[in-house]
Amino acid sequence: MSSGLLTTPVGDLVIGAVPPGGAKAVKFSLIVPTFNESKNIPILVDQLDHLLTPLLGDSFEVIVVDDDSRDKTWQVALDLAETRPWLKVVHRVGERGLSTAVIRGWQAARGDVLGVMDADLQHPVEVNAGLLAEMDRGSDLATASRHVAGGGVSDWSLIRRILSRGAQLLGLILLPAVLGRLSDPMSGYFMFRRAALAGVKLDPLGYKILIEVVARGNMQWIAEVGYVFRERTEGESKVTSALYYQYLAHLLKLRIATLHKSAFFKFCVVGASGVIVDMGLLYLLSDPSMLGLGLTRSKVIAAEAAICSNFILNDLWTFADASRAQGGAVVRFRRFLAFNAICFLGVVLNVVILNLLFNYAHMNRYVANALAILAVTGWNYWLNRKLNWVPAATSNTRVKL
Repeated sequence: MSSGLLTTPVGDLVIGAVPPGGAKAVKFSLIVPTFNESKNIPILVDQLDHLLTPLLGDSFEVIVVDDDSRDKTWQVALDLAETRPWLKVVHRVGERGLSTAVIRGWQAARGDVLGVMDADLQHPVEVNAGLLAEMDRGSDLATASRHVAGGGVSDWSLIRRILSRGAQLLGLILLPAVLGRLSDPMSGYFMFRRAALAGVKLDPLGYKILIEVVARGNMQWIAEVGYVFRERTEGESKVTSALYYQYLAHLLKLRIATLHKSAFFKFCVVGASGVIVDMGLLYLLSDPSMLGLGLTRSKVIAAEAAICSNFILNDLWTFADASRAQGGAVVRFRRFLAFNAICFLGVVLNVVILNLLFNYAHMNRYVANALAILAVTGWNYWLNRKLNWVPAATSNTRVKL
């Protein structure tokens, strides 16, 4: 077996916290997934040699992960590895797909920082230097972006530009907490700290792995470096309409998988518990078979009890990170007053809707109350997130090369 050929990892798509087999760690491992890129690999390897060797010495590796290319890209890479000890090859047989190829490379890698770039020369090699600089500054993830200062696309058609932006907009709708942190979520050129993704089971679909990494990893600080996407000069483009369908399916899968992390989902769960408090007290106070108090008075009391319950749960669970970052008891009491003020406006709207539905539409009081609560849930979440539990600041540095 060639010294440059690595054993193909198998099993779950989980990156280890340390290099496999007790191997000595290096600073940076760059994964280059390939399929029929035999003409481009020699050029790319030469460019990486000139960039990374002066920059990192012997503390880096480049791992070509090839899916048994017909043009024997893996063999070309192995031949190049004979004179370059930092170049390694994973030759996959029986498993295909860009995303899984990248993860298998990360599993075989020794780097504290793990990266990926394409082999088709559309990603300028020199951007790696800017990304590494951002990692040195403390970023958890640094990504090359076409949509920040210094970024762009070379000769894309209007249709291709619309498709790219449309895919990004769709992602923002389905996964705002993930894609909202990235100016170019479709980028396939990035690097991250091993520790930020170690031990996490990955389940990618399609070829846009960046959203998988951000959605499932612990990426507190994301940096962006502008780059100009180049046109392919050798080989064939692998972008097809099927990849866009896979991208949509991946977004939906991530939306379901990360639902438990969603602040809005937690807010709704807490709100549902508040509905139980609200409904129970409304029944106890206003129902003719119970205390029989007036509907409006009963509603105000029930709503305030639900607000107190909701505040405690939101502060301790939904927005726990923001709560811890904002101080102690005095600040929490101020936040409680602000929460009450915001929710009071919702209560006013709630009471109006309840009375309209009950007194004029002659709807059952409990159904009317449920509809009124639903109508103001979105309002309460949005305003509280903006003014009350402001997310802890994260840095998204954008650098022009």
